[in-house]
Amino acid sequence: MFNFIKRFLRRSKGSYKENSQGYAIIGSGSWATAVAKIVLAKEKEITWLFRRQEAIDDFIRTGRNPGYLSQVEFDVSRIHFTRDITEAVATCRTIIFATPSPYLKPTLKGLGVPLKDKKLIFATKGIVPDENLLLTDYFQQYYQVKPADMCVLSGPSHAEEVAMDRLTFLTLACTYLPTAEKLVKQFASEVVRVTASNDVRGIEVAGVLKNIYAVAAGICHGLGYGDNFQAVLISSAAREMQAVLSAVNPVPRLICDNVYLGDLLVTGYSNFSRNRQFGTMLGNGYSIQAAQAEMKMVAEGYFGAACMEKLKEDLRVSTPIIDTVYKILYEKQPAREAIVALLPKL
Repeated sequence: MFNFIKRFLRRSKGSYKENSQGYAIIGSGSWATAVAKIVLAKEKEITWLFRRQEAIDDFIRTGRNPGYLSQVEFDVSRIHFTRDITEAVATCRTIIFATPSPYLKPTLKGLGVPLKDKKLIFATKGIVPDENLLLTDYFQQYYQVKPADMCVLSGPSHAEEVAMDRLTFLTLACTYLPTAEKLVKQFASEVVRVTASNDVRGIEVAGVLKNIYAVAAGICHGLGYGDNFQAVLISSAAREMQAVLSAVNPVPRLICDNVYLGDLLVTGYSNFSRNRQFGTMLGNGYSIQAAQAEMKMVAEGYFGAACMEKLKEDLRVSTPIIDTVYKILYEKQPAREAIVALLPKL
């Protein structure tokens, strides 16, 4: 603990010295906590950005994130906590973004140093809402980060199961495949299996789509549709996903791979899925505002549906499930009426 205090006092003076091997975690929610657990399995220490000082104080006192996955115990002497994103970015070479995509721009607002010379890993899934841009496109356009310096971490991976050390399969994607292959060794462990890919755009879009489809699955669950229909819905969603991915990035891929179908299945079926939970509440009669207020975590499928409805205009591909979710969420069509209209298209 004494070393941690010395390090804190040294960095708090505003003199930032970059650690060429250092990792910074941006975000303090459940997935950020799970990612921190994964990274600390190999790294001696990390920098971790939190918004609230009270949360940092509680974390240091208890050794646990007070708000999320509090069953996971951390050695806080290996964590440099900060509320300053400039410090987090300036002192580390690799920045892992694990904050929900709708909160990305507010999180970056106070950034006072460039990102273009950093390695970025996106552990969050989604589109930057106001810009309708994938995360890699957003950081390339607004922060001049080269595609070869950006990676996407994805796959069927609920934070709760990572916290319980349950076997998890992830995919790291980068347009420059050797970068992804190098990072695979950094993230892999006995309980976390990691593979490399260069299908960055396909994996990013799949991460947006699976959340939308999980909202649809939750709505149908809330309406009382059973497992028989859920199987039809998810298999139809997989076909729709394949069509969209082929339109946005026409490269050879197997839609049944873990990072595509696997992620779709776990998000559509699992009780840990916040997007499925959000949809279930809507199917049960909650208003959108009431469902969002009751949930502690962000259902990114809500934002993704609006973004994909705009983006797909240029794709010339049929997306009846996305269209149905959009009508329920944004055009206020009654859920049961919208799902009945969807049935002939599945």
